[in-house]
Amino acid sequence: MSAQKDEKPGSSSFHIAAGKSAPAPLAPGLYLVATPIGNLSDITIRALEALAGADILACEDTRTTRILLDRYAINRRMIAYHDHNESSAAVKLVAEMQAGKSVALVSDAGTPLVSDPGYRLVRAAIDAGIAIVPVPGPSAVLTALQMSGLPSDSFCFAGFLPVKSGQRKSRLMALSQLPGTVLFFESPRRLANSLTDMAETLGAGRQAAVCREMTKKFEEARRGTLSDLAAHYSTSGPPKGEIVIAVAPGAVRPALDGEALDALLMELVSAMPAGKAAAEAARQTGLAKPDLYRRLIDLKKDR
Repeated sequence: MSAQKDEKPGSSSFHIAAGKSAPAPLAPGLYLVATPIGNLSDITIRALEALAGADILACEDTRTTRILLDRYAINRRMIAYHDHNESSAAVKLVAEMQAGKSVALVSDAGTPLVSDPGYRLVRAAIDAGIAIVPVPGPSAVLTALQMSGLPSDSFCFAGFLPVKSGQRKSRLMALSQLPGTVLFFESPRRLANSLTDMAETLGAGRQAAVCREMTKKFEEARRGTLSDLAAHYSTSGPPKGEIVIAVAPGAVRPALDGEALDALLMELVSAMPAGKAAAEAARQTGLAKPDLYRRLIDLKKDR
């Protein structure tokens, strides 16, 4: 499957050897193969070699992987490996690799293990002394980071947020002071609610981007403040496609000395209940709400 340079000067074409390619069988081990997140042409040559050369393909959904295999005329033994059978399937796959077989692990799209099953299999393979071979390629997280227009020198992928609003806000508060861009996966039907909670917890004016249908025909990155994005998706309804939310880094807040912190707490508690005052102080300072609440109660007792 070697590439060949076009000899005609000024040509914008390229060539890949035509016809069938027969890659060498893979050495025993676990191959973590990244697959396209939308456009099937984004597969790498090395990934095709791994998919065609592996003894077993472990797939999150065999029907989804079959579409990719059919596109490239690959016929391989597939087994399902997903959240519901991860423990039992990992044991069987490790046994296959110990017997000298090669296993290629793929998720439905993108890089395996990124908010997808696979960690237990990798851990079990490592414990059994089996080689782990990454075959890198497409990633929705990195693609969204590129599209977002937000700082990319430091970033954090935080996976999916909790479904319930209270738990979601607690998680967001814990991430609020990270120094880099924070990226989340989200479902279309929860997008508006999550953006609303982000605007309330992280700041309405904080810059963000909602990236969807990446690498597909209707690829889109909608950028703006969290408040604006929350308002848009609250009125437009759930969008189509897979969603990645990218949120700009939080502003670095100056640390308050003890007297200034106490003054802030007493000012807030004069206008709202103690619990809400502690929550607001946590939002403004980045300090833990439980610690601020205890400090506020002690202040009220002293005064």
